[in-house]
Amino acid sequence: MQQTSSGGGSDSSNEVSLSDLFYKFLPYWPFFVILVLISLTGAYIYLRYKLPVYRSTATLLIKDDKKNSIDPLETFDLFGSKKNVENEIEVLKSKTLMQDVVKNLHLYAPVTVEGRLQNQSAYLMSPIVIEAKDPDSMRGVNKVPFHYNESDQTIQINQTTYSLNQWVSTPFGVLQFLPNKYYPYNRQFTKENKFYFSLISLKAITNGILSHLSVTESGKQTTVINLSIEGEIPRRGEDILNELLKVYNQAAILDKNVLAANTLKFVEDRLKYVVNELDSVEGKLQNYKSQNRIVDLSAQGQLFLQTVSANDQKISDINVQLAVLDQVEKYVKSKGAVAGIVPSTLGISDPALTDLLQKLSSLELQYTQLKKIVPENNPSLIAVQDGIEKLEPGILDNIINQRRNLLAGKADLSQSNNQYSYMLKSIPEKERELLGISRQQAIKNNIYTFLLQKREETALSFASAVADSRIIDKAESSDSPISPNRSRIYLIAFFVAMAFGALIITVKEMLTRTVQQRSEIEKYTNIPFLGQVNFDKSRSSIVITEGNRSYIAEQFRQLRTSLSYMGIDEAHKKILVTSSISGEGKSFIAINLGISLSLMRKKVVLIEMDLRKPKLTEQFNISRSTGLSNYLIGKMSSEDLIRNTGIENLYLIPAGPIPPNPSELISNGRVPELLQYLEKTFDYIIVDTAPINPVTDAFIISPLTDVTLFIVRHAYTPKVFLSNLAPQNNMKSLKNAAIIYNGVKGKGFNKYGYGYGYGYGYTEEDSKGKWWRNIFKRI
Repeated sequence: MQQTSSGGGSDSSNEVSLSDLFYKFLPYWPFFVILVLISLTGAYIYLRYKLPVYRSTATLLIKDDKKNSIDPLETFDLFGSKKNVENEIEVLKSKTLMQDVVKNLHLYAPVTVEGRLQNQSAYLMSPIVIEAKDPDSMRGVNKVPFHYNESDQTIQINQTTYSLNQWVSTPFGVLQFLPNKYYPYNRQFTKENKFYFSLISLKAITNGILSHLSVTESGKQTTVINLSIEGEIPRRGEDILNELLKVYNQAAILDKNVLAANTLKFVEDRLKYVVNELDSVEGKLQNYKSQNRIVDLSAQGQLFLQTVSANDQKISDINVQLAVLDQVEKYVKSKGAVAGIVPSTLGISDPALTDLLQKLSSLELQYTQLKKIVPENNPSLIAVQDGIEKLEPGILDNIINQRRNLLAGKADLSQSNNQYSYMLKSIPEKERELLGISRQQAIKNNIYTFLLQKREETALSFASAVADSRIIDKAESSDSPISPNRSRIYLIAFFVAMAFGALIITVKEMLTRTVQQRSEIEKYTNIPFLGQVNFDKSRSSIVITEGNRSYIAEQFRQLRTSLSYMGIDEAHKKILVTSSISGEGKSFIAINLGISLSLMRKKVVLIEMDLRKPKLTEQFNISRSTGLSNYLIGKMSSEDLIRNTGIENLYLIPAGPIPPNPSELISNGRVPELLQYLEKTFDYIIVDTAPINPVTDAFIISPLTDVTLFIVRHAYTPKVFLSNLAPQNNMKSLKNAAIIYNGVKGKGFNKYGYGYGYGYGYTEEDSKGKWWRNIFKRI
């Protein structure tokens, strides 16, 4: 029992500490235990049948154009181009590559095995894998049962038998049944299982795999790419990642080989033309020497020949360069942004042109790769195309400038040769003709040797083509599953059960219309709180007797002590007991408070002033044939009203016959006279009057008393009456009012404690019936 306290709803704090919440819900611990057990059982069942998920990872190194590479194979890689890590990540995540993976691993035809509660993937246990002849146009089929006959290695579907390793026509399309390479290691697990296969569209299965695939850059300062995929079968994830890396490298090598093959074809065509010219010149030289019997030339002729030959060699080089420029110009003008034959800049000494052509080739390769994974209107693809279009005018301008310079040099050399030709007129005509033929032979031979060298370089590059990436770590799966996390699932189940239980209790309290705890009394009114009386299971009207040391008897003793704080003493001895509505226990409080006072050897009188529903006389078995109502109408004296209750020092004034007009009788002026008489005779006067909500009797009598005890009953008094009480008290209708919290029951399942707040609550209510029924009743 708490002593008198002041303060109302306006002064109460809204803050709730963790300890408050703990003590608020602690009385309901059996309910929480049941919810936790149910939740943990559900979590166990979920984990029992939930397939674990594993993560498979692989690592790939990319040769980035921002990094320096020391790979010795780059010496032979004439057509390789450095790659951007961000672009390669998008390539690895492209649907085109993943569709190739799906086709190669036949993932579009998954096989499942029937389980007790759910079907599981039979990627490792299935005796066969299914391959479709045209996966791109196959129609979807779901759960086709089949039986594998291991003795003759045949497949039976709908009573039709098919052989392995053969293309067969089925109701689901042209299929081929192949042995599963993992089956021999898992044969012992599949003897009694039922298998099904499905056919899924490439688009659906590709999107499903890509949704579980993660491709990320290892760090900003590295060119390493981390690949990971999650799935229920670790081996399947490893196969997908390894096949993806394989397909990715094959695509890169194929792009480079196409470029090398085009260049080699260009060199071969030039060689055929030069060989024909060289054969013609050599035959002409041989015939000329044979016909004219020429063996040696004079020293002067040799000197002139060397000079003219050197000039002719330069002119020949210029002609070769002009021819190359013509080929490059034709290549640039006659193509779009598509990788094709990139003419080698044979004999061109200008590094700017070579660099421009290299950039053009790189952009075209990048354009080809991006076009596989992004639509034509993608910003990155448009940016590459713009780069190609900007490079082409620069290349053409470079070719024009070089051609102008070469033609000027050729003109100078031709003029010089004309001068030497004039000087050679003194040489015999035959010798001069011989020198001319020999000069043509030397020129053709040099060109032939040059083209042979370039052909070998191109062939070597073609033969040694490698991808611009290297696999650091092949796919490997985690030893333990990443999902579900058993500890986390159980922890979540525990907290969900606790939260659900707290929610149920909180909602129930919010929807309850009656007063459940002391804090609600303090919230709705600022009347001082005098004390509380716990619920008594005996339901007896008298709970305090001489020598009784029960808990509820002690509460009445504390109430008796607390009256002094309300000003009750020898001069102020009149106590009014009222409540909001009938049934809140005001008569019970009046009787036992009177008994408690009488045990102090004080004379106490109880006035049964509830003239509508008198209860005191029934509890003491006293007749109310005559009583207060007779006195109020002037037919009985004050001395004749008092009855002995049988309890020492405790007396009762019965209500008497129930009158038709109780309020008018109480207001006729005889009540003050009665109280004045009783003050002279008794030490304490306790007035039990009618509730204030239906009638106004208490408001009439309260000003005549010294203290008004307002009874609020736990789980009975409506909250709305408490909210209405505050305005009435502000009007001073109830004199020196104080609240007694009556019939307090423990919350939940606790039998002892404080009850009015967040604590345990004292209750002795019997638990009858089944235990589980009582649990939900007590909530």
